[in-house]
Amino acid sequence: MATNGNEGWLKMIEELTTNAEQIQDEELGEILSRNAGTEYLRGFLHGQTEKQLFKKNVPIVTYEDLKPYIDRIANGETSDILLAEPVTGFFLSSGTSGGQPKLIPVSAEYHKKGALVGTFAQSPMMRHFGDINQAGKRMELMFARPEIETPSGLKAASVSTSIYNESKFRTNLPKLYTSPIETIFCPDPNQGLYCQLLFGLIQRDEVVKVGSLFASTVLRGIKFLENHWQELCYDIKTGRLSDWITDSGCRNAASLIMKPNPEQADLIENICNCKSWEGIIRKLWTKARYIGCICTGAMRQYTTELEFYCRGLPLVSAFYACSETFCGLNLEPLCKPCDISYTLLPNMAYFEFLPVKNERDESFEMKSNDEDTELVDLVNVKVGQCYELVVSTCAGLYRYKVGDVLMVSGFYNNAPQFQFVERKNVILSVDQEKTSETDLFKAVTEAKALLDPLGFILTEYISYVDTSSAPGHYVLFWEIKGKEGKHCKELDPKIMVECCSRMEESLHYTYKIYRKRNIIAALEIRVVKQGSFEALMDYFVSKGTSLSQYKKPSCIKSEEALKILDSRVIGKYFSPKPPL
Repeated sequence: MATNGNEGWLKMIEELTTNAEQIQDEELGEILSRNAGTEYLRGFLHGQTEKQLFKKNVPIVTYEDLKPYIDRIANGETSDILLAEPVTGFFLSSGTSGGQPKLIPVSAEYHKKGALVGTFAQSPMMRHFGDINQAGKRMELMFARPEIETPSGLKAASVSTSIYNESKFRTNLPKLYTSPIETIFCPDPNQGLYCQLLFGLIQRDEVVKVGSLFASTVLRGIKFLENHWQELCYDIKTGRLSDWITDSGCRNAASLIMKPNPEQADLIENICNCKSWEGIIRKLWTKARYIGCICTGAMRQYTTELEFYCRGLPLVSAFYACSETFCGLNLEPLCKPCDISYTLLPNMAYFEFLPVKNERDESFEMKSNDEDTELVDLVNVKVGQCYELVVSTCAGLYRYKVGDVLMVSGFYNNAPQFQFVERKNVILSVDQEKTSETDLFKAVTEAKALLDPLGFILTEYISYVDTSSAPGHYVLFWEIKGKEGKHCKELDPKIMVECCSRMEESLHYTYKIYRKRNIIAALEIRVVKQGSFEALMDYFVSKGTSLSQYKKPSCIKSEEALKILDSRVIGKYFSPKPPL
Protein backbone atom coordinates (compact mmCIF):
# COMPACT_ATOMS: atom_id res chain seq x y z
CA MET A 1 0.00 0.00 0.00
CA ALA A 2 3.03 2.24 0.08
CA THR A 3 3.18 5.22 -2.24
CA ASN A 4 6.08 6.01 -4.54
CA GLY A 5 7.23 8.70 -2.12
CA ASN A 6 7.11 6.26 0.75
CA GLU A 7 9.12 3.74 -1.27
CA GLY A 8 11.90 6.32 -1.30
CA TRP A 9 11.88 6.60 2.49
CA LEU A 10 11.81 2.83 2.89
CA LYS A 11 14.79 2.61 0.53
CA MET A 12 16.60 5.19 2.67
CA ILE A 13 16.00 3.03 5.78
CA GLU A 14 17.47 0.08 3.84
CA GLU A 15 20.57 2.10 2.97
CA LEU A 16 21.02 3.44 6.51
CA THR A 17 20.77 0.01 8.10
CA THR A 18 22.99 -1.63 5.47
CA ASN A 19 25.76 0.97 5.89
CA ALA A 20 25.34 1.31 9.66
CA GLU A 21 29.03 1.14 10.58
CA GLN A 22 30.13 3.74 8.04
CA ILE A 23 27.28 6.10 8.96
CA GLN A 24 28.05 5.77 12.67
CA ASP A 25 31.70 6.70 12.05
CA GLU A 26 30.59 9.66 9.94
CA GLU A 27 28.14 10.73 12.64
CA LEU A 28 30.83 10.71 15.33
CA GLY A 29 33.28 12.45 12.99
CA GLU A 30 30.78 15.22 12.34
CA ILE A 31 30.04 15.65 16.07
CA LEU A 32 33.75 15.85 16.96
CA SER A 33 34.81 18.08 14.04
CA ARG A 34 32.14 20.58 15.08
CA ASN A 35 32.63 20.44 18.83
CA ALA A 36 36.20 19.33 19.65
CA GLY A 37 37.06 22.96 20.46
CA THR A 38 34.31 23.37 23.08
CA GLU A 39 35.29 23.88 26.70
CA TYR A 40 34.02 20.44 27.70
CA LEU A 41 35.65 18.34 24.94
CA ARG A 42 38.84 20.43 24.81
CA GLY A 43 39.69 19.16 28.28
CA PHE A 44 39.70 15.56 27.03
CA LEU A 45 40.64 15.80 23.32
CA HIS A 46 42.82 18.92 23.19
CA GLY A 47 41.31 19.81 19.81
CA GLN A 48 41.79 16.34 18.28
CA THR A 49 38.94 14.46 16.57
CA GLU A 50 40.16 10.83 16.36
CA LYS A 51 37.60 8.18 17.29
CA GLN A 52 40.03 6.15 19.41
CA LEU A 53 41.08 9.22 21.39
CA PHE A 54 37.42 9.98 21.98
CA LYS A 55 36.81 6.45 23.25
CA LYS A 56 39.92 6.49 25.43
CA ASN A 57 39.67 9.97 26.98
CA VAL A 58 36.05 11.12 27.06
CA PRO A 59 34.32 9.76 30.19
CA ILE A 60 30.98 8.00 30.41
CA VAL A 61 28.62 10.43 32.16
CA THR A 62 25.15 10.89 33.59
CA TYR A 63 22.97 13.98 33.54
CA GLU A 64 24.31 15.02 36.93
CA ASP A 65 27.83 15.16 35.47
CA LEU A 66 26.73 17.49 32.65
CA LYS A 67 24.23 19.51 34.68
CA PRO A 68 26.76 22.21 35.76
CA TYR A 69 27.62 22.90 32.09
CA ILE A 70 23.96 22.91 31.02
CA ASP A 71 23.01 25.18 33.91
CA ARG A 72 25.71 27.67 32.90
CA ILE A 73 24.21 27.89 29.39
CA ALA A 74 20.70 28.19 30.86
CA ASN A 75 21.98 31.02 33.06
CA GLY A 76 23.36 33.01 30.13
CA GLU A 77 26.87 31.80 29.30
CA THR A 78 27.68 31.01 25.67
CA SER A 79 26.77 27.65 24.17
CA ASP A 80 30.37 26.79 23.29
CA ILE A 81 30.78 25.43 26.79
CA LEU A 82 29.25 22.23 25.36
CA LEU A 83 28.67 22.70 21.62
CA ALA A 84 29.87 25.02 18.89
CA GLU A 85 26.40 25.58 17.45
CA PRO A 86 24.11 27.95 19.41
CA VAL A 87 21.67 26.31 21.83
CA THR A 88 18.19 27.34 20.63
CA GLY A 89 16.32 26.06 23.69
CA PHE A 90 15.90 23.08 25.98
CA PHE A 91 13.71 20.02 26.11
CA LEU A 92 12.28 19.15 29.50
CA SER A 93 12.32 15.44 30.27
CA SER A 94 9.14 14.12 31.90
CA GLY A 95 10.74 13.83 35.33
CA THR A 96 8.33 11.13 36.54
CA SER A 97 10.72 8.18 36.27
CA GLY A 98 13.81 9.77 37.77
CA GLY A 99 12.65 12.73 39.86
CA GLN A 100 13.17 16.32 38.71
CA PRO A 101 12.85 17.16 34.99
CA LYS A 102 16.14 17.50 33.12
CA LEU A 103 17.12 20.33 30.77
CA ILE A 104 18.30 18.78 27.49
CA PRO A 105 20.04 21.24 25.10
CA VAL A 106 18.52 21.65 21.65
CA SER A 107 20.18 23.08 18.51
CA ALA A 108 19.25 23.76 14.90
CA GLU A 109 21.00 20.53 13.85
CA TYR A 110 18.99 18.62 16.45
CA HIS A 111 15.77 20.06 14.98
CA LYS A 112 16.94 19.12 11.50
CA LYS A 113 17.28 15.50 12.56
CA GLY A 114 13.96 15.69 14.37
CA ALA A 115 12.25 16.78 11.16
CA LEU A 116 13.22 13.42 9.62
CA VAL A 117 11.78 11.45 12.50
CA GLY A 118 8.09 11.78 11.66
CA THR A 119 8.59 10.63 8.07
CA PHE A 120 10.88 7.78 9.04
CA ALA A 121 8.41 6.59 11.68
CA GLN A 122 5.43 6.77 9.31
CA SER A 123 7.11 4.82 6.49
CA PRO A 124 6.65 1.30 7.93
CA MET A 125 3.14 2.30 9.03
CA MET A 126 2.10 3.29 5.52
CA ARG A 127 3.21 -0.08 4.22
CA HIS A 128 0.59 -1.74 6.44
CA PHE A 129 -2.13 0.87 6.99
CA GLY A 130 -1.89 3.12 3.93
CA ASP A 131 -1.59 6.90 4.07
CA ILE A 132 -3.87 7.80 6.97
CA ASN A 133 -3.27 11.50 6.23
CA GLN A 134 -5.32 11.03 3.08
CA ALA A 135 -7.84 8.61 4.61
CA GLY A 136 -9.22 10.68 7.47
CA LYS A 137 -8.33 12.18 10.82
CA ARG A 138 -6.47 11.10 13.95
CA MET A 139 -8.11 11.29 17.34
CA GLU A 140 -4.99 11.73 19.41
CA LEU A 141 -5.06 12.92 23.00
CA MET A 142 -2.47 15.70 23.24
CA PHE A 143 -1.61 17.95 26.16
CA ALA A 144 0.83 20.85 26.21
CA ARG A 145 2.45 22.36 29.29
CA PRO A 146 3.55 25.98 29.66
CA GLU A 147 7.08 26.73 28.53
CA ILE A 148 9.65 27.75 31.13
CA GLU A 149 11.98 30.65 30.41
CA THR A 150 15.53 30.19 31.70
CA PRO A 151 17.57 33.18 32.96
CA SER A 152 19.33 33.28 29.58
CA GLY A 153 15.98 33.91 27.86
CA LEU A 154 16.05 30.47 26.22
CA LYS A 155 12.79 28.52 26.49
CA ALA A 156 12.44 25.03 27.96
CA ALA A 157 9.49 22.81 27.06
CA SER A 158 8.59 19.13 26.78
CA VAL A 159 9.30 17.51 23.41
CA SER A 160 5.58 17.20 22.70
CA THR A 161 4.86 20.85 23.60
CA SER A 162 7.68 21.93 21.28
CA ILE A 163 6.05 19.97 18.45
CA TYR A 164 2.62 21.48 19.17
CA ASN A 165 4.17 24.95 18.97
CA GLU A 166 5.63 24.40 15.50
CA SER A 167 3.89 26.36 12.74
CA LYS A 168 3.77 23.29 10.46
CA PHE A 169 1.92 21.29 13.12
CA ARG A 170 -0.56 24.10 13.73
CA THR A 171 -1.18 24.54 10.01
CA ASN A 172 -1.89 20.84 9.45
CA LEU A 173 -3.83 20.33 12.67
CA PRO A 174 -7.41 21.04 11.42
CA LYS A 175 -6.95 18.73 8.43
CA LEU A 176 -5.23 15.83 10.19
CA TYR A 177 -6.57 15.82 13.77
CA THR A 178 -9.92 16.05 15.52
CA SER A 179 -8.59 18.23 18.37
CA PRO A 180 -8.38 22.02 17.94
CA ILE A 181 -5.19 23.68 19.20
CA GLU A 182 -7.10 25.38 22.04
CA THR A 183 -7.90 22.00 23.62
CA ILE A 184 -4.24 20.91 23.44
CA PHE A 185 -3.05 24.05 25.22
CA CYS A 186 -5.93 24.19 27.72
CA PRO A 187 -4.34 24.83 31.16
CA ASP A 188 -6.83 22.43 32.82
CA PRO A 189 -6.03 18.87 31.58
CA ASN A 190 -9.51 17.59 32.49
CA GLN A 191 -11.25 20.31 30.48
CA GLY A 192 -8.87 19.68 27.60
CA LEU A 193 -9.46 15.91 27.78
CA TYR A 194 -13.25 16.32 27.87
CA CYS A 195 -13.22 18.54 24.80
CA GLN A 196 -10.81 16.34 22.86
CA LEU A 197 -13.06 13.33 23.49
CA LEU A 198 -16.12 15.40 22.58
CA PHE A 199 -14.65 16.54 19.25
CA GLY A 200 -13.38 13.01 18.58
CA LEU A 201 -16.91 11.66 19.04
CA ILE A 202 -18.50 14.39 16.92
CA GLN A 203 -16.08 13.55 14.08
CA ARG A 204 -16.10 9.79 14.76
CA ASP A 205 -16.95 8.91 11.14
CA GLU A 206 -13.68 10.52 10.00
CA VAL A 207 -11.36 8.93 12.59
CA VAL A 208 -8.86 6.44 11.13
CA LYS A 209 -6.41 6.37 14.05
CA VAL A 210 -6.88 6.62 17.82
CA GLY A 211 -3.96 7.21 20.14
CA SER A 212 -1.66 9.33 22.26
CA LEU A 213 2.06 9.42 23.02
CA PHE A 214 1.78 6.80 25.79
CA ALA A 215 -0.58 3.88 26.41
CA SER A 216 -1.35 5.28 29.88
CA THR A 217 -2.87 8.42 28.35
CA VAL A 218 -5.09 6.42 25.98
CA LEU A 219 -6.38 4.47 28.99
CA ARG A 220 -6.87 7.69 30.92
CA GLY A 221 -9.06 8.88 28.04
CA ILE A 222 -11.17 5.70 27.95
CA LYS A 223 -11.70 5.71 31.72
CA PHE A 224 -12.66 9.38 31.56
CA LEU A 225 -15.12 8.50 28.79
CA GLU A 226 -16.61 5.76 31.00
CA ASN A 227 -17.35 8.37 33.66
CA HIS A 228 -18.59 11.13 31.32
CA TRP A 229 -20.23 9.49 28.29
CA GLN A 230 -23.75 10.48 29.30
CA GLU A 231 -22.71 14.11 29.67
CA LEU A 232 -20.86 14.01 26.37
CA CYS A 233 -23.91 12.54 24.63
CA TYR A 234 -26.08 15.30 26.10
CA ASP A 235 -23.68 17.95 24.74
CA ILE A 236 -23.74 16.35 21.29
CA LYS A 237 -27.52 16.07 21.39
CA THR A 238 -28.08 19.72 22.37
CA GLY A 239 -25.10 21.26 20.58
CA ARG A 240 -24.10 23.03 23.80
CA LEU A 241 -20.91 22.64 25.80
CA SER A 242 -21.19 21.72 29.50
CA ASP A 243 -21.08 24.67 31.89
CA TRP A 244 -18.09 23.33 33.83
CA ILE A 245 -15.90 23.83 30.74
CA THR A 246 -14.92 27.41 31.55
CA ASP A 247 -11.76 27.73 29.44
CA SER A 248 -12.45 30.40 26.82
CA GLY A 249 -10.29 28.72 24.17
CA CYS A 250 -12.18 25.45 24.48
CA ARG A 251 -15.53 27.21 24.42
CA ASN A 252 -14.58 29.22 21.32
CA ALA A 253 -13.36 26.08 19.54
CA ALA A 254 -16.60 24.28 20.46
CA SER A 255 -18.75 27.10 19.07
CA LEU A 256 -17.19 26.53 15.63
CA ILE A 257 -17.95 22.80 15.43
CA MET A 258 -20.88 22.02 17.71
CA LYS A 259 -24.49 21.90 16.56
CA PRO A 260 -27.41 19.79 17.80
CA ASN A 261 -27.11 16.20 16.56
CA PRO A 262 -29.60 13.92 18.36
CA GLU A 263 -29.03 11.01 15.96
CA GLN A 264 -25.28 10.91 16.59
CA ALA A 265 -25.86 11.25 20.34
CA ASP A 266 -28.31 8.31 20.34
CA LEU A 267 -25.87 6.12 18.40
CA ILE A 268 -23.04 6.84 20.84
CA GLU A 269 -25.37 6.37 23.81
CA ASN A 270 -26.44 2.93 22.56
CA ILE A 271 -22.81 1.87 22.16
CA CYS A 272 -21.70 3.14 25.59
CA ASN A 273 -24.77 1.97 27.51
CA CYS A 274 -23.77 -1.69 27.52
CA LYS A 275 -22.79 -4.27 30.12
CA SER A 276 -19.21 -4.67 28.91
CA TRP A 277 -16.92 -2.10 27.33
CA GLU A 278 -14.86 -4.76 25.61
CA GLY A 279 -13.91 -3.45 22.15
CA ILE A 280 -15.41 -0.01 22.89
CA ILE A 281 -12.77 1.85 20.86
CA ARG A 282 -13.55 -0.19 17.78
CA LYS A 283 -17.29 0.26 18.30
CA LEU A 284 -17.10 4.03 18.69
CA TRP A 285 -14.55 4.69 15.94
CA THR A 286 -15.47 2.06 13.36
CA LYS A 287 -13.02 3.27 10.70
CA ALA A 288 -9.98 3.27 13.02
CA ARG A 289 -7.18 1.16 11.59
CA TYR A 290 -5.00 0.96 14.69
CA ILE A 291 -4.24 2.38 18.14
CA GLY A 292 -0.99 4.34 18.09
CA CYS A 293 0.91 4.74 21.37
CA ILE A 294 4.11 3.65 23.08
CA CYS A 295 3.27 0.38 24.83
CA THR A 296 6.75 -0.95 25.63
CA GLY A 297 8.91 -0.41 28.71
CA ALA A 298 6.98 1.15 31.59
CA MET A 299 3.86 1.16 29.38
CA ARG A 300 3.69 -2.62 28.93
CA GLN A 301 1.64 -3.03 32.12
CA TYR A 302 -1.23 -1.25 30.34
CA THR A 303 -1.42 -3.48 27.28
CA THR A 304 -3.79 -6.12 28.70
CA GLU A 305 -6.44 -3.57 29.61
CA LEU A 306 -5.91 -1.59 26.41
CA GLU A 307 -6.33 -4.74 24.31
CA PHE A 308 -9.62 -5.34 26.14
CA TYR A 309 -10.91 -1.91 25.06
CA CYS A 310 -9.65 -2.08 21.48
CA ARG A 311 -10.32 -5.78 20.88
CA GLY A 312 -9.10 -6.66 17.37
CA LEU A 313 -7.39 -3.35 16.56
CA PRO A 314 -3.58 -3.48 16.39
CA LEU A 315 -1.69 -1.76 19.19
CA VAL A 316 1.21 -0.03 17.47
CA SER A 317 4.41 1.39 19.01
CA ALA A 318 5.95 3.12 16.00
CA PHE A 319 9.24 4.37 17.43
CA TYR A 320 11.66 4.47 20.35
CA ALA A 321 12.89 7.88 21.43
CA CYS A 322 13.92 9.85 24.49
CA SER A 323 14.31 13.56 25.22
CA GLU A 324 18.02 13.26 24.41
CA THR A 325 17.63 11.82 20.91
CA PHE A 326 15.47 9.83 18.53
CA CYS A 327 16.70 6.24 18.48
CA GLY A 328 14.83 3.78 16.33
CA LEU A 329 11.80 2.44 14.48
CA ASN A 330 9.45 -0.49 14.79
CA LEU A 331 9.69 -1.96 11.30
CA GLU A 332 6.99 -4.57 12.06
CA PRO A 333 4.10 -2.47 13.43
CA LEU A 334 1.65 -5.40 13.39
CA CYS A 335 3.62 -7.51 15.88
CA LYS A 336 2.30 -7.95 19.42
CA PRO A 337 3.46 -5.40 22.04
CA CYS A 338 5.45 -8.09 23.88
CA ASP A 339 7.40 -8.87 20.67
CA ILE A 340 8.23 -5.30 19.61
CA SER A 341 11.83 -4.66 18.57
CA TYR A 342 13.18 -1.28 17.54
CA THR A 343 15.76 -0.94 14.77
CA LEU A 344 18.25 1.79 15.65
CA LEU A 345 18.89 4.37 12.93
CA PRO A 346 22.63 5.13 12.75
CA ASN A 347 22.24 8.71 11.50
CA MET A 348 20.41 10.02 14.60
CA ALA A 349 23.29 9.99 17.13
CA TYR A 350 26.47 8.10 17.89
CA PHE A 351 25.36 5.05 19.84
CA GLU A 352 27.48 3.01 22.26
CA PHE A 353 26.46 0.23 24.57
CA LEU A 354 27.55 -0.59 28.09
CA PRO A 355 27.33 -4.36 28.69
CA VAL A 356 24.95 -5.40 31.43
CA LYS A 357 24.65 -8.94 32.70
CA ASN A 358 22.04 -10.98 34.44
CA GLU A 359 23.66 -12.32 37.60
CA ARG A 360 21.96 -14.94 39.79
CA ASP A 361 19.20 -14.99 37.17
CA GLU A 362 17.65 -12.12 39.06
CA SER A 363 18.36 -8.59 37.94
CA PHE A 364 20.51 -6.59 35.60
CA GLU A 365 23.78 -5.40 37.10
CA MET A 366 26.89 -3.81 35.62
CA LYS A 367 29.75 -6.18 34.76
CA SER A 368 32.16 -3.78 36.41
CA ASN A 369 32.76 -0.10 36.97
CA ASP A 370 32.01 2.09 33.94
CA GLU A 371 35.61 3.29 33.84
CA ASP A 372 36.86 -0.30 33.40
CA THR A 373 34.22 -1.41 30.89
CA GLU A 374 34.81 -0.79 27.22
CA LEU A 375 31.72 0.40 25.42
CA VAL A 376 30.56 -1.59 22.40
CA ASP A 377 29.85 0.06 19.04
CA LEU A 378 26.41 -0.21 17.41
CA VAL A 379 27.35 -2.90 14.88
CA ASN A 380 29.31 -5.02 17.38
CA VAL A 381 26.56 -5.78 19.90
CA LYS A 382 25.62 -9.45 20.40
CA VAL A 383 22.17 -10.99 20.08
CA GLY A 384 20.68 -11.91 23.46
CA GLN A 385 23.01 -9.57 25.37
CA CYS A 386 21.68 -6.66 27.45
CA TYR A 387 23.24 -3.21 27.29
CA GLU A 388 22.72 0.21 28.79
CA LEU A 389 22.31 2.81 26.05
CA VAL A 390 24.99 5.53 25.81
CA VAL A 391 24.63 8.37 23.29
CA SER A 392 26.68 11.21 21.87
CA THR A 393 24.56 13.83 20.12
CA CYS A 394 24.96 16.87 17.93
CA ALA A 395 23.50 18.97 20.78
CA GLY A 396 26.25 18.65 23.37
CA LEU A 397 25.78 15.28 25.06
CA TYR A 398 28.89 13.08 24.91
CA ARG A 399 28.99 9.45 26.09
CA TYR A 400 25.81 10.15 28.01
CA LYS A 401 24.01 7.31 29.80
CA VAL A 402 20.34 7.56 28.89
CA GLY A 403 19.36 5.11 31.64
CA ASP A 404 17.61 2.57 29.38
CA VAL A 405 18.52 -1.12 29.41
CA LEU A 406 17.99 -2.80 26.02
CA MET A 407 18.33 -6.38 24.83
CA VAL A 408 19.58 -7.17 21.32
CA SER A 409 16.89 -9.25 19.65
CA GLY A 410 18.41 -9.48 16.18
CA PHE A 411 19.71 -7.46 13.25
CA TYR A 412 18.02 -5.73 10.34
CA ASN A 413 20.70 -5.67 7.64
CA ASN A 414 23.69 -4.44 9.69
CA ALA A 415 21.77 -2.43 12.26
CA PRO A 416 20.83 -4.10 15.55
CA GLN A 417 17.27 -4.45 16.78
CA PHE A 418 16.52 -3.99 20.45
CA GLN A 419 13.76 -4.79 22.86
CA PHE A 420 13.30 -2.29 25.67
CA VAL A 421 13.95 -4.10 28.96
CA GLU A 422 13.73 -1.49 31.71
CA ARG A 423 14.89 1.80 33.11
CA LYS A 424 18.21 1.42 34.92
CA ASN A 425 18.21 1.79 38.69
CA VAL A 426 14.43 1.50 39.08
CA ILE A 427 14.68 -1.19 41.77
CA LEU A 428 13.26 -2.34 45.09
CA SER A 429 15.69 -3.26 47.84
CA VAL A 430 15.14 -3.94 51.54
CA ASP A 431 18.65 -5.18 52.27
CA GLN A 432 21.27 -6.37 49.78
CA GLU A 433 18.84 -7.87 47.25
CA LYS A 434 18.05 -5.94 44.06
CA THR A 435 14.71 -6.33 42.35
CA SER A 436 14.53 -4.74 38.93
CA GLU A 437 11.59 -3.35 37.03
CA THR A 438 11.66 -6.48 34.87
CA ASP A 439 11.70 -8.79 37.90
CA LEU A 440 8.66 -6.99 39.27
CA PHE A 441 6.79 -7.06 35.96
CA LYS A 442 7.34 -10.82 35.61
CA ALA A 443 6.12 -11.48 39.15
CA VAL A 444 3.03 -9.31 38.70
CA THR A 445 2.27 -11.02 35.38
CA GLU A 446 2.36 -14.43 37.07
CA ALA A 447 0.14 -13.27 39.93
CA LYS A 448 -2.49 -11.40 37.93
CA ALA A 449 -3.10 -14.54 35.84
CA LEU A 450 -5.11 -15.77 38.85
CA LEU A 451 -7.62 -12.95 38.37
CA ASP A 452 -8.50 -13.39 34.71
CA PRO A 453 -10.53 -16.64 34.96
CA LEU A 454 -12.58 -14.99 37.72
CA GLY A 455 -13.55 -12.02 35.54
CA PHE A 456 -11.17 -9.41 36.94
CA ILE A 457 -8.37 -7.33 35.37
CA LEU A 458 -5.38 -5.73 37.08
CA THR A 459 -5.46 -2.29 35.48
CA GLU A 460 -2.47 -0.63 37.17
CA TYR A 461 0.16 -1.27 39.81
CA ILE A 462 3.00 0.52 41.53
CA SER A 463 5.50 -0.50 44.19
CA TYR A 464 7.51 0.76 47.13
CA VAL A 465 9.58 -0.61 50.01
CA ASP A 466 7.97 -0.12 53.43
CA THR A 467 10.71 0.21 56.06
CA SER A 468 8.49 1.76 58.73
CA SER A 469 8.83 -1.51 60.65
CA ALA A 470 11.62 -4.10 60.77
CA PRO A 471 12.18 -6.08 58.70
CA GLY A 472 11.02 -4.06 55.71
CA HIS A 473 8.84 -5.50 52.99
CA TYR A 474 7.65 -4.95 49.43
CA VAL A 475 4.29 -3.24 48.95
CA LEU A 476 2.31 -3.35 45.69
CA PHE A 477 -0.66 -1.07 45.12
CA TRP A 478 -3.13 -2.78 42.74
CA GLU A 479 -6.15 -1.25 41.05
CA ILE A 480 -8.51 -4.02 39.92
CA LYS A 481 -11.46 -3.78 37.56
CA GLY A 482 -14.30 -6.27 37.15
CA LYS A 483 -15.37 -7.47 33.71
CA GLU A 484 -19.01 -7.94 32.65
CA GLY A 485 -20.36 -5.75 35.44
CA LYS A 486 -18.48 -7.58 38.21
CA HIS A 487 -17.59 -5.52 41.30
CA CYS A 488 -14.30 -5.73 43.17
CA LYS A 489 -16.23 -6.47 46.37
CA GLU A 490 -16.99 -9.88 44.84
CA LEU A 491 -13.28 -10.74 44.76
CA ASP A 492 -12.43 -13.49 47.24
CA PRO A 493 -9.74 -12.32 49.72
CA LYS A 494 -8.17 -15.80 49.50
CA ILE A 495 -7.36 -15.10 45.84
CA MET A 496 -5.52 -11.89 46.77
CA VAL A 497 -3.50 -13.77 49.40
CA GLU A 498 -2.66 -16.32 46.71
CA CYS A 499 -1.58 -13.45 44.41
CA CYS A 500 0.87 -12.35 47.13
CA SER A 501 2.27 -15.88 47.32
CA ARG A 502 2.47 -16.21 43.54
CA MET A 503 4.46 -12.97 43.32
CA GLU A 504 6.95 -14.13 45.93
CA GLU A 505 7.33 -17.48 44.19
CA SER A 506 8.07 -15.64 40.93
CA LEU A 507 10.72 -13.32 42.35
CA HIS A 508 14.44 -14.06 42.15
CA TYR A 509 16.53 -16.46 44.23
CA THR A 510 18.08 -13.82 46.50
CA TYR A 511 14.68 -12.42 47.45
CA LYS A 512 13.45 -15.91 48.40
CA ILE A 513 16.52 -16.64 50.55
CA TYR A 514 16.20 -13.29 52.38
CA ARG A 515 12.50 -13.90 52.88
CA LYS A 516 13.11 -17.37 54.42
CA ARG A 517 15.72 -15.87 56.76
CA ASN A 518 13.27 -13.12 57.77
CA ILE A 519 15.57 -10.42 56.40
CA ILE A 520 12.55 -9.38 54.33
CA ALA A 521 8.97 -9.52 55.70
CA ALA A 522 5.92 -10.81 53.82
CA LEU A 523 5.04 -9.14 50.52
CA GLU A 524 1.88 -7.03 50.72
CA ILE A 525 -0.72 -6.11 48.11
CA ARG A 526 -2.90 -3.09 48.85
CA VAL A 527 -5.96 -2.93 46.61
CA VAL A 528 -7.05 0.65 45.92
CA LYS A 529 -10.41 1.89 44.74
CA GLN A 530 -11.16 2.80 41.12
CA GLY A 531 -9.62 6.09 39.99
CA SER A 532 -6.70 5.99 42.43
CA PHE A 533 -4.07 5.97 39.69
CA GLU A 534 -5.87 8.79 37.91
CA ALA A 535 -5.54 10.77 41.16
CA LEU A 536 -1.83 9.90 41.17
CA MET A 537 -1.51 11.13 37.59
CA ASP A 538 -3.38 14.32 38.51
CA TYR A 539 -0.87 14.91 41.33
CA PHE A 540 2.15 14.64 39.02
CA VAL A 541 0.44 16.81 36.39
CA SER A 542 -0.27 19.44 39.05
CA LYS A 543 3.46 19.43 39.81
CA GLY A 544 4.27 20.31 36.20
CA THR A 545 4.40 17.00 34.32
CA SER A 546 2.72 17.10 30.92
CA LEU A 547 -0.22 14.69 30.65
CA SER A 548 1.13 13.71 27.23
CA GLN A 549 4.50 12.73 28.72
CA TYR A 550 3.35 11.26 32.02
CA LYS A 551 5.05 7.97 32.83
CA LYS A 552 3.95 6.47 36.12
CA PRO A 553 7.03 5.65 38.20
CA SER A 554 7.56 1.95 38.85
CA CYS A 555 8.54 2.69 42.44
CA ILE A 556 7.10 5.46 44.65
CA LYS A 557 9.64 7.92 46.02
CA SER A 558 7.31 10.80 46.81
CA GLU A 559 5.69 10.91 50.27
CA GLU A 560 2.78 12.89 48.83
CA ALA A 561 2.19 10.30 46.11
CA LEU A 562 2.25 7.55 48.74
CA LYS A 563 -0.37 9.40 50.82
CA ILE A 564 -2.64 9.68 47.77
CA LEU A 565 -2.66 5.91 47.27
CA ASP A 566 -2.75 4.99 50.96
CA SER A 567 -5.84 7.14 51.44
CA ARG A 568 -7.65 5.04 48.81
CA VAL A 569 -6.80 1.53 50.04
CA ILE A 570 -9.82 -0.77 50.31
CA GLY A 571 -8.03 -4.02 51.18
CA LYS A 572 -4.65 -5.24 52.44
CA TYR A 573 -3.32 -8.76 51.82
CA PHE A 574 -0.08 -10.49 52.81
CA SER A 575 1.79 -13.56 51.66
CA PRO A 576 1.07 -16.17 54.38
CA LYS A 577 4.48 -17.90 54.31
CA PRO A 578 7.88 -17.62 52.64
CA PRO A 579 8.15 -19.03 49.09
CA LEU A 580 9.67 -22.49 48.63
